[in-house]
Amino acid sequence: MSEKTPFYITTPIYYPSGNPHIGHCYSTIACDVVARMKRMQGYDVMFLTGTDEHGQKIEKKAQELGTTPKAYVDEIVDNFQKLWATLGITYDRFVRTTDDYHIKTVQNIFEKLYKDGWIYKSEYKGKYCTPCESFWTESQLVDGKCPDCGRVVTDASEEAYFFKLSHFAPKLKELLLDEERNFLNPKSRVNEMIHNFIDPGLQDLCVSRTSFKWGIPVTFDDKHIVYVWIDALTNYISALGYMNDTYNDYEKFWPADMHVMAKEIVRFHSLIWPSILMALGEPLPKKVYGHGWITFGEGGGKMSKSKGNVVDPFVLSERYGVDSLRYHLLREMVFGSDCPYSNEQMFNRYNSDLANDLGNLVSRTVAMAQKYFGETLPLQKEFNESDEELLKLTDELPSFVDDAFTTLRFSEGLERIFRVIARANKYIDENEPWILAKDEAKKPRLAAVLYNLLDTVRRCTILLTPVMPHICPEIFEQIGAGEDVTTWEASKTRHLLPAQVAVKKGRVLFPRIDIEKELAELEALSAPDRELPEEPLKDVTSFDNFAALDLRAVKVLSCERVPKSDKLLKFIVDDGFGERQVLSGIAKYYEPEQLVGKTLAMIVNLAPRKMMGLESNGMIMSVRDGDRFRVVEFGDDIKAGADIS
Repeated sequence: MSEKTPFYITTPIYYPSGNPHIGHCYSTIACDVVARMKRMQGYDVMFLTGTDEHGQKIEKKAQELGTTPKAYVDEIVDNFQKLWATLGITYDRFVRTTDDYHIKTVQNIFEKLYKDGWIYKSEYKGKYCTPCESFWTESQLVDGKCPDCGRVVTDASEEAYFFKLSHFAPKLKELLLDEERNFLNPKSRVNEMIHNFIDPGLQDLCVSRTSFKWGIPVTFDDKHIVYVWIDALTNYISALGYMNDTYNDYEKFWPADMHVMAKEIVRFHSLIWPSILMALGEPLPKKVYGHGWITFGEGGGKMSKSKGNVVDPFVLSERYGVDSLRYHLLREMVFGSDCPYSNEQMFNRYNSDLANDLGNLVSRTVAMAQKYFGETLPLQKEFNESDEELLKLTDELPSFVDDAFTTLRFSEGLERIFRVIARANKYIDENEPWILAKDEAKKPRLAAVLYNLLDTVRRCTILLTPVMPHICPEIFEQIGAGEDVTTWEASKTRHLLPAQVAVKKGRVLFPRIDIEKELAELEALSAPDRELPEEPLKDVTSFDNFAALDLRAVKVLSCERVPKSDKLLKFIVDDGFGERQVLSGIAKYYEPEQLVGKTLAMIVNLAPRKMMGLESNGMIMSVRDGDRFRVVEFGDDIKAGADIS
């Protein structure tokens, strides 16, 4: 047996300045789909993802929170890995730029480039964007601000090492314009790189810093740390063992078949990264793909934690299924374009494609096979020319989907699959199995119709498996498709199901969503987070401001849920001077009876406000504990009205 062909695909390495959100998911899910498909096709796949953990922004956030940069990123990286596990991401290797082997690679590369004359020491003067950790020239600024994030830039001047990026401008332009090689996709990104960066004059790149410490030290000059892009970009080869002794996969997997990322970091991957590799004398990656952003809200801006517009992928996956979220993101994002996200849009797509089309096709076909043949189809069947349109459409799918998925045109590939699924539903109406079942002489034709439907489902489900890996095995089980007929290769051949295939009734795969109800429930779920956000330490304030708050211990006399609200509990409490009513958005975390008789902490001198038509006089104090809130509670020996100071 011949050795499997290697295939290497990478996501960007994510910057852990905050917990992951749905905006991080697209690149990773996209790479997972390609990796899963290539494994099904028999390739030896290396799928790499990871985190980019150094830089001034991380250092500042850690200082604000009173912790170390490493401790700060450790917690967030753990959340990234939990999200990838939740989403079924099958990465083969997870690189962290704080890993010892990566540090060794970066230091060795920096030394080599310096010794070979590609790096020199000088002084940097220019504009610097701290959030993006990017230097810009005046001509690159947009309205005087960072062209990537739109934030204010600062003047920067410090001793630094520089990489001779300008030397590679002609080679980079030639690379980008090579139609046969097709290095960077989509083509609009090529125009951006040439017109915005190469043609105006590519400048040498600052590759070290002295103004902060959280980074990889330059071995021969301990005042300097390696600047983030030299550090981050080399992860793609450090994780294969380049210039380190931890791994030995470099010769096997490099050059990468696909680097996948969002459009804002295409510049680094299509200009800086190829230049570094050329200076090292190493092969260039085969393809770089820069997809659009998932945008959110009326303004259509990039999804951002700092803007408060993050949709929690953990919540969406738990409520509606991991595969539903994966499908929606891939179906909606047209490659190269931005994709506006809304929960309503996701629910509409779910009901239309998954519940009405795919789920309905599977359940109708299985139910008819059970009803008319007692689960197992008879051997005798009568196929005819009227079957050919459906079968031909299905025959054309595998090659189209392969090409579409390999080039990240997931929306096109999925649209074509669901076009066949829609045609199969129409095929049911055309052949009217319920009419055929009434005539015993037509049972062979009925068996052929149901067999064609089951086999069409089989072939479409194979192609959907990389996108929806958790639910597709359930479909195979329901339609009686064993492992031998559910390989990628098997999607290319008609009628591979056993002639006497046996079906098995299963659960409803995609229960319809009541859109208005779900939107209201998601709104209620997010409300506690808006009222009680997890924030960094606030600015220093005066003692007088604190003293103005009256914090007391209160005894809970009664507690009940507020009608028509999933988040609010209504308390009657004794504050030591009498009874008062207060509302708290903690219904998700407590049953009312748990709190009756408890002594809690409360701010008692807040102005009254109304929620759900009820007056609330004060605020029950609570703290975030992981993914839930816990009330601040005292022992029974503390009297109602006791002052908290």
